[in-house]
Amino acid sequence: MTIERAIRSSKPKPWGVADLRAWSNSRNDGVPIGEIWFDRPGAPRTAPSLLLKLLFTSQPLSIQVHPDDAYAQSVGLPNGKTEAWYVLSAIPGAEVALGLDEQMTPMQLRLAMDDGSIADRVVWRAVLPDDVVSVPAGTIHAIGAGLVLAEIQQRSDVTYRLFDHGRHRDLHVDSAIAAAKNGPVTRPEPPHRLTDERLLLVTTPYFALERIELHPGTRWQLDVPREAWLLVIDGTASTDAFDVGKGEAIFAQNDCLTLGAGSMGAVCLLAHTGSGAAVPVLAHSDSQPHLTDAAQPMPIDGAAEINRHR
Repeated sequence: MTIERAIRSSKPKPWGVADLRAWSNSRNDGVPIGEIWFDRPGAPRTAPSLLLKLLFTSQPLSIQVHPDDAYAQSVGLPNGKTEAWYVLSAIPGAEVALGLDEQMTPMQLRLAMDDGSIADRVVWRAVLPDDVVSVPAGTIHAIGAGLVLAEIQQRSDVTYRLFDHGRHRDLHVDSAIAAAKNGPVTRPEPPHRLTDERLLLVTTPYFALERIELHPGTRWQLDVPREAWLLVIDGTASTDAFDVGKGEAIFAQNDCLTLGAGSMGAVCLLAHTGSGAAVPVLAHSDSQPHLTDAAQPMPIDGAAEINRHR
């Protein structure tokens, strides 16, 4: 049984930003920070199966792909990397890339990587704040400049680069070709409202991602039968032991989390493991549960796409 305030660590990246003030007070001495990782405090005996991040982009990231479980395990890695992004802020015209404009053979993909034309074959799509993007393992993808994203993913740091905008970092031609699904993406199911407070954004075989909006001053009980991460993206919240503000996160596992919304309310992203089972129960402290253990989560076809839910 675990409820913990997550710790944060900053990761310098050439495409990162120097000013994190909207999301972090950490000093970075002008070094561009591209990612903030959330983790459990101390040294737990087993690492969580999910990794929660914030991403900050001043330049486009590399065009890349992550392996699925089968390929990862074939090269000695424990698991692949399916991920999902939630757009926290976006400059006008900000874009992400998902999939290719048409199906390519492995040889065509190799040639496009060799001559750089892969940059013209990925499909760029405009994104806005509150959009959600599902990126199953094997999807060729990229993130453009001017974005702040929350990312939830299988715990893996394996990335195969296909194109890197002249940054002179290594490409991973053979691994990328072996791991990639060389074609367009298809549209997944749209977000699904579970209750007035809860919007189910993405479900995958590895995790589900929700947006939760809690009214000012209300108190809630969240039953977490497995592993869950809760990130505050607006307002403030409190547990029985500590407070959390914008850009801070809670890790919970096999426990009941008491959560109070602050005077301005709280908007949170909730990611939890498991698929095909009941989603966690969120109950107002003075009422019956809004979602029972018998409720069924929304299935998803595993496709990568942008979902707008405004």
